[in-house]
Amino acid sequence: MSSQREAQKAEFLRQAGLAGAQRVALAGDASTRSYERLHLADGTSLILMDQPPNAETAPCPPDATSDERRAAGYNAMARLAAGRVDAFVATAAWLRGHGLSAPEIIVHDAPQGLAVLEDLGDDLFARLIEAGQEEAPLYDDAIATLVSLHSAAPPAVLEAPGGIAWPLLDYDEVALKTAGDLFPEWLPKLKPQLAFDAGTLDEWEAIWAPIRAHGAAGASVFCHRDYHAENLVWLPARLGPARVGLLDFQDAVRAHPAWDMSMLLHDARRDVSPEREAAALARYFELRTQVDRDAFLADYHALGALNIVRILGIFARLVTRDGKPRYAAFMPRLWTYLDRCLADPSLAALKGWMDAHVPVEARR
Repeated sequence: MSSQREAQKAEFLRQAGLAGAQRVALAGDASTRSYERLHLADGTSLILMDQPPNAETAPCPPDATSDERRAAGYNAMARLAAGRVDAFVATAAWLRGHGLSAPEIIVHDAPQGLAVLEDLGDDLFARLIEAGQEEAPLYDDAIATLVSLHSAAPPAVLEAPGGIAWPLLDYDEVALKTAGDLFPEWLPKLKPQLAFDAGTLDEWEAIWAPIRAHGAAGASVFCHRDYHAENLVWLPARLGPARVGLLDFQDAVRAHPAWDMSMLLHDARRDVSPEREAAALARYFELRTQVDRDAFLADYHALGALNIVRILGIFARLVTRDGKPRYAAFMPRLWTYLDRCLADPSLAALKGWMDAHVPVEARR
């Protein structure tokens, strides 16, 4: 951390009346953000979010063309928020306005990329399950919260006090193609035995084009976009869907309802058994009786497969480009999830492509 950035953070905390807080760095993730826990004199705690401005390529302007997005860079293509604090603040306000447990924003300086948040604690679903807590009630509540999200009409713009507004864009065909194409771009860099020639890539594109079109056409609900057990906090003192604390939602989009379901049940960082997956899906259908079960499952398998190849591509990039070898350990789990999706007969063409071009020894 530069001394200049540290001085900015210290001054931000001073102006917020938090100069005396004890600061403890928290473990980071694959993003450019960092967090600290602020321990206050009264025994309570808050969270300092630090997202240095201009650390990433620009987010997507709402009216940008495909060519303009391509020129702007990956975040604009994928419709990612570039870690922007105003995106986090606006999204948190919308979630809290719907009775859900996003952190309260105590104070923020969006241009500087700094914010102080409510501390939702350390009881991440993943850590509780590792410690022996029964997973079924946690996943049931995660589904109930997802149903609450899917039952609310997503706005075009998310707003927060102080004049903050952030567009809730569609997870459109350009973004979905950007997601899926990470796989053929980056996996051969991790697995040198793989080589996808032009004809093979043409087949890849032909398989995915109708899936992307269907997914984009079904973009109808608020999508957290990173909805999994590492980003969900258990808050048992709260009621209903508010028992699930929400983190890392600044990249929210309007998307097909199957997308967040895939994020939850195709969790790269922990095993979700076929039985737990089936039970969670059954719970979703129980709570959303208007959903066509067979149609949803077909979309869940197709878009789930797209999500999985996206994450495989991201992890290959993290290992080969960013020097983060630990992400390779998550990849076999993702291949297991992909096999589950590819058991759907409607994905026979994709299964055939994988069988022909990605040998078993490359799926480890």
